[in-house]
Amino acid sequence: MKSKTSKADNTENWNIEAFQVPEVPGKMRFHDFHLHDVLMRAIFDLKFHYCTPIQAEILEHTLKGLDAIGKAQTGTGKTAAFLITAMNQLLDIPAPKERYIGEPRVLILAPTRELAIQITEDAEKLNQYTKFNILMLVGGMDMDKQQKNLESAYIDIMIATPGRLIDWLSRQAIFLDLVETLVIDEADRMLDMGFIPQISRILLRLPKSEDRQTLFFSATFNDDIVRLTKKWTCHPIFVDIKAKNAVTDTIDQKIYIVTAVDKFKLLCHLIQDPTVTRLIVFVNLRITTRKLTEKLKKLDFKVGCLSGDIPQKKRILTLDQFKSGKINILVATDVAGRGIHVEGVSHVINYNLPEDTEDYVHRVGRTGRAGSQGVSISFACENDAFLIDGLEKKLGQKIAMYNSLDILNPTN
Repeated sequence: MKSKTSKADNTENWNIEAFQVPEVPGKMRFHDFHLHDVLMRAIFDLKFHYCTPIQAEILEHTLKGLDAIGKAQTGTGKTAAFLITAMNQLLDIPAPKERYIGEPRVLILAPTRELAIQITEDAEKLNQYTKFNILMLVGGMDMDKQQKNLESAYIDIMIATPGRLIDWLSRQAIFLDLVETLVIDEADRMLDMGFIPQISRILLRLPKSEDRQTLFFSATFNDDIVRLTKKWTCHPIFVDIKAKNAVTDTIDQKIYIVTAVDKFKLLCHLIQDPTVTRLIVFVNLRITTRKLTEKLKKLDFKVGCLSGDIPQKKRILTLDQFKSGKINILVATDVAGRGIHVEGVSHVINYNLPEDTEDYVHRVGRTGRAGSQGVSISFACENDAFLIDGLEKKLGQKIAMYNSLDILNPTN
């Protein structure tokens, strides 16, 4: 089955002159990259005026078709950077005259379903006027429905988790020989989750590295990640956006010393603070998410649960309810620590301290985003207080510490 890709819709009556952004020394505007008007119109709607540091540095190279490796903290705008790159180049380069169902031109790989969903949502916002066909393939979703979506239209941009993509490759329902741009997002998380062998299998189906553009993003870099960049990219430019602190200055970090017996009592007290408008409570174990959620529901708190053992449809519904405000408390494992961008999270509470500093950074990074102020509170009890010293050393800063007894049993 063959077809030509439909061209992007025109901009109708909209003109780039309607999008006025003054030049500011030291800041890069999206105007400065001469993007297609249909893309600029979506950027205008999203009120993106000036580029974030990683966008300013990386777009200069990626829009020329060069491979790039980006290292930056979460919430710095890298998703928009690779989506704008991919979409602008789809507009630049005519689609092949002969295409088959199941042949994407852009492939974006994400380690988790939640991150894939978030990337897809961001892509749809930028795609409002370009009208590319975007398809998401993730585990936990109905295979029949995904097959219908696969067979219904020609794919421009495919966003997938490695396992589900391999499922479809093995069924010979997807072919990757036309991929022009490959994006590997959160490569360090891919490594942690054991996805590298799967990605290696996927890459064997793609054009060679010199015949495609590869954009590779990772929040951290170690020897294993460096080896992967050498295998999967071709003469890449490297952009490293160093933050002054591992955790942004817009987040007020606190640690409460509390006994394990008093943790739930302290949590309930903190939740009732009127400044807590939208809260994520992070725990280390799946079973704890369920128990904590049930206890909070019994007290009539509007709470949802998010962990890896919850069916995908329910996870999506819970996230939608959290985003819409139907529930204002989300109890989650680290499955939600990366890639979930929910506006207006006022507080993050670490009910258990994570053993990995990177997990801590990604957890607290759910608040204090885009310049807004946020609060991160960690509980440290007899089981995990020993982690504080190592955490502070790796963060390179001291965290304000409080005794929970001052709150739970105040003296008159």
